[in-house]
Amino acid sequence: MNRVSTAGLLIFIGVSEFLLAMLVTEALYPGYSVSMNYISDLGVGRTAIIFNSSIIVMGLLLIIASALLTQLSKALATTIALTGIGAAGVGIFPETVHPFHLIFALIAFLFASISSYPAARISRSPGKALWPVLGTMGLIALALYITGTYLGLGPGGMERMIVYPNLLWALGFSAELMNRH
Repeated sequence: MNRVSTAGLLIFIGVSEFLLAMLVTEALYPGYSVSMNYISDLGVGRTAIIFNSSIIVMGLLLIIASALLTQLSKALATTIALTGIGAAGVGIFPETVHPFHLIFALIAFLFASISSYPAARISRSPGKALWPVLGTMGLIALALYITGTYLGLGPGGMERMIVYPNLLWALGFSAELMNRH
């Protein structure tokens, strides 16, 4: 397996395990509402160990993957590294640790969306047109979220409109990277 394929595998594992852990912790968190609760609420209380460890693992895997992608695209490697740093920071500094949690969450949200653009530039798949669309959806949702415009979704629902498009493009793009020779 070459460096690019390994990077794709690491991104796929990191994003997949985080997504699954997030869904599990939502189910385990008493009275949790995907509309009204923030995603980071899962990082405190009885679900904290699962949520925080999963987002730290994702962050670390993204950082390692970024080092493997430097020869392919310095822009992609940089934005993936920043996404990983943001994600790991969210787990290290749960929402009760101000202002660090908010800073790392913003870094993760922003650079996950921005990463879709250099990914599209190097993509060889038909999905290359979708990566920036999904990243742009994340950026628009981030702007709406910051301004408190939740479009009836609640703060948790709008936060997911930032996160889900980025998880989707990352899974699709990482599958492409795993198949590069």
